[in-house]
Amino acid sequence: MVTALELRIVEKVDALREDMLAFLRELIRIPSVNPPGDEYLPCARLVDDRLTALGFETRFVTDEQHPDHSPERPRVNVVGRLPGRSAMPTLHFNGHTDVVPPGEHWTVDPFEGVVKDGRIYGRGACDMKGGIAAALFAAAAVREAGVNLRGTLEFSATVDEETGGYAGMDLLARKGLIAPERTSHVIIPEPFGPGRICLGHRGVYWFRIDTSGRTAHGSMPFLGVSAISQMERVLGRVESGLIPDLQTRVTDMPVDPPEARRATINVNGITGGQPVEGVGSPCVADRCSAVFDRRFLKEESFDDVKGEIQTLIGELTEADRDFKAELTDLMIVHPVETDRNAELVRTAAQTIEDLLGTPADLVASPGTYDHKHVRNTGGVKQCIAYGPGLLHLAHQPDEYCEIDHLLMSCKVMALTAVRLLGAD
Repeated sequence: MVTALELRIVEKVDALREDMLAFLRELIRIPSVNPPGDEYLPCARLVDDRLTALGFETRFVTDEQHPDHSPERPRVNVVGRLPGRSAMPTLHFNGHTDVVPPGEHWTVDPFEGVVKDGRIYGRGACDMKGGIAAALFAAAAVREAGVNLRGTLEFSATVDEETGGYAGMDLLARKGLIAPERTSHVIIPEPFGPGRICLGHRGVYWFRIDTSGRTAHGSMPFLGVSAISQMERVLGRVESGLIPDLQTRVTDMPVDPPEARRATINVNGITGGQPVEGVGSPCVADRCSAVFDRRFLKEESFDDVKGEIQTLIGELTEADRDFKAELTDLMIVHPVETDRNAELVRTAAQTIEDLLGTPADLVASPGTYDHKHVRNTGGVKQCIAYGPGLLHLAHQPDEYCEIDHLLMSCKVMALTAVRLLGAD
């Protein structure tokens, strides 16, 4: 099933191994931590240098209107375009340059890019600077093999994915750089492993509930109304009523791990009353806030998802005249899923089977990634996540990527690009 031309491309990937590792180490050494959004510009420049050397037409796209944009921390993305004989079809590779803070318990320097035992270690090695390197060197292998693509190849390195992607991939979609009339296919090299194709993700509803009480002296709490006690009622209803109901709802999307095929809710954080450090003044808490993370299924409508929370608050309000609570939307992301019979999925799956010798595993993600902006803002239907690394290592101490995963994913992406776009 693999042609002589494709074998030449595969050989070029192997020949570029050390160059790819050197690039990835250089990218890991840039501490592009988000939040707050450090060192985005050096990442964009590094990717831009490589794209330019490969003959891409490049541009920087900056979200100067984003609230976190500043001269010290610019929200800057780089976009490259390698025109083929025709403008369409177009395949767009996209990866995010931001990484989460390293945290504690590392046994290696998280920003050194240590290579040992067939792995490369560092924050972002897996999520997802390894994917950026694999996708970029897929383009390099095609060029090195002397292949002239009939269609057009694009590449973007974007920011802020870890905090929603609104200054990154969403910005490109809002500016029309990701759109049906110019974008046929999108591959996002998130770390699902060389044998797995991710078709999409569940939906997200982040919201905050603020309960209001009435302050009083801590020695006479019966004269006040504790907002913390009111929040306890909310949490009790969620725990005893909503969570058991959510556990009965199961999606037919192939979410991995299987436990995440159920609808879920989590309390991300809670604050209220006096500071816990030191000794505060003796007061009944008059304010309490909790942030919730509701993951919903494609089989659920968002109106119903939000309506359940509104009903819960309404019932507590009716039952107790002292109960006061306010609901605030924080983030809404609708589920996305690419048709498994789409050309992009079929082509990538066949390429995986040809190179790995086993059928591709089609999965969906428990959490969201920039697919949401490709589909929901950009309107592009054919998008998958495919890239090197193991998903459970993302955001962990001693994060790493298997070098074999880098090479194999690079080969799959290179041949998928040629098969989708055509070659002379």
